[in-house]
Amino acid sequence: MADTTQSTFVSRFRPDWAWVVILSIPAVLAVVAPEALRPTLEFAGRAFAQTGVFILFAVSAVAYMKATGAENLLARAFEGREVRMIFLAALMGGLSPFCSCEVIPFIAALLAVGAPLSAVMAFWLSSPLMDPAMFLITLGELGLPFALGKTVAAVGLGVFGGFAVRGLTRSALFADPLKNAPVQSCGCNTSCGTDKPFSGAVVWKFWPDADRRETFRKTALENILFLGKWLLLAYMIEALMVRYVPADLVAQMLGGNGVGPVVLGAFVGAPAYLNGYAAVPLVAGLLEQGMSAGAAMSFMIAGGVSSIPAAIAVWALVKPRVFAAYLGLAVTGAIIAGLVWGLVA
Repeated sequence: MADTTQSTFVSRFRPDWAWVVILSIPAVLAVVAPEALRPTLEFAGRAFAQTGVFILFAVSAVAYMKATGAENLLARAFEGREVRMIFLAALMGGLSPFCSCEVIPFIAALLAVGAPLSAVMAFWLSSPLMDPAMFLITLGELGLPFALGKTVAAVGLGVFGGFAVRGLTRSALFADPLKNAPVQSCGCNTSCGTDKPFSGAVVWKFWPDADRRETFRKTALENILFLGKWLLLAYMIEALMVRYVPADLVAQMLGGNGVGPVVLGAFVGAPAYLNGYAAVPLVAGLLEQGMSAGAAMSFMIAGGVSSIPAAIAVWALVKPRVFAAYLGLAVTGAIIAGLVWGLVA
């Protein structure tokens, strides 16, 4: 057996690149643009303080659902007739507060016992886009209409993808979709683990149970560190973007009405960001500089589904052709969502 001591030691003490960037930005500004240092820090601190109440509420909601075992309700979306499963999987994916990678063992088990790929795809497409924390952060930054619009778009994308897969189930594209051995690690904020997910009863009054209290504490701490890190990084980048990216350039590329900005927003958003939470304040900054509402929606939908943690959760389990279909459905759905939102916003 290979010696893994050294690799384990290195991985344990490998620096978090997000914190490295957070610390590097003021250090670089102090050297190359000292006049921008204080405004950047003030902008990020003020924005973070304004979002703080939403972060605390979101973290508490996620920790409560974890501690009570409310995630167990997710399994019910994959019971019954296929059409019903698609709708419920899209809805549960759009509302569940869990990391994309945490459900890898659960999805693998469902696929292994014959759950339809259509319902699984519906869940996969909607789950990275919206959860209680994402809704509240979006509400705080972009307002209630955009938060509701993105929620509807997340569920709609799941339904769209689920029925697209259902219609092509007998094709070679989705034949034998699974890889042999799923990967169980990712870039998420929580441990992916190998424990059996979504098992046991829901206990709404969790506080008498010491183990559940510990789950609440641990989940809250993990998520507040995770959200705080990404949002602080995003606010600092937003401050630099507002200061140095010409508003005319943003307005020229992503502003105005029509199909062009929406399509460009989807194709820029797909590879553009690593984390959906960090994207919210960035999009807020782009909107202030002239980005169209439709382009903002397509950017966030395409980017959320193709972000690294979300993509890993799919790549870990399915063959490359199914993964390519996942990305294709995401971009197509993002463009549709952007066009619709551009008309109603």
